[in-house]
Amino acid sequence: MNRNRHLLMAALLTAVTAPAFGSWLNHPDNSFEVRGAAEMGTFGVLAHTIQFGKDARGTQFDYVAEGGQNILFPFGRMSAELHLKPRHTIVFLYQPLDVRTEAYLENTLIVDSTVFPAGTAMDFRYGFDFYRASYQYDFWPEIDRELAVGLSLQIRDASISFVSKDGSLARVYQDVGPVPVVRFRGRLPVTGSSWVGTEVDGFYAQGKFVTGSTNVESSFRGAILDASLRYGLSLNESVDAFVNARYVGGGASGQQNTPENRGDGYTDNWLGVVSLSLGAYIR
Repeated sequence: MNRNRHLLMAALLTAVTAPAFGSWLNHPDNSFEVRGAAEMGTFGVLAHTIQFGKDARGTQFDYVAEGGQNILFPFGRMSAELHLKPRHTIVFLYQPLDVRTEAYLENTLIVDSTVFPAGTAMDFRYGFDFYRASYQYDFWPEIDRELAVGLSLQIRDASISFVSKDGSLARVYQDVGPVPVVRFRGRLPVTGSSWVGTEVDGFYAQGKFVTGSTNVESSFRGAILDASLRYGLSLNESVDAFVNARYVGGGASGQQNTPENRGDGYTDNWLGVVSLSLGAYIR
């Protein structure tokens, strides 16, 4: 996570030191435009519960109440865009999410039949980085406004672990998989060089294929929502600075046909966080 913060800081510093006149990355005669964005801030967990193992094989665990996720964590993301004038845009996004906490268990925790007794000192990791490629079409012809819709393919890179401090008990879950997403983005000028914008990526589905996996029962359901509201200021022709409030949430619940990790393959995992960040948009 430190490396990710350093990369984001370098991107933000590069943005604010861009040339004062003219576009830093693009020539106005080109039929395309390259853009980049980076933001840094903090996030808090509103709610987060997880369960591995059905019925008596697993208990539902509240990360906020019992797992140390009741504090603030660093937040950052980076994206790059290829805008094909005048209406088409391809967006590539990297969003790290790696939450590591420590806690003493107030109650017994059962994770796929592995029993962590009450009073055990624990290390928790909830890593859920994701990579997203998106296509969007802008229906608004004015260049200072945007009303775009499209589709995204998100790749989750999950690593979740429960480890006792003495190392005698541990459960680790790793998973990589695709998630289809519907996308919306909008932007409107306010006064002078200021503007407001919103960006929403989300999806809800139940069953095979549409949830991004064929190794699940028909009752398996999954959802994601990545929604933001930002206020920005155009500093020059190259750089916009903005403040951004974002909600990131979602999860999955159901049974795998063939367990990908040691256990019975049942998962119930739902997360909701809110972030506040400062960012820069380069073009």
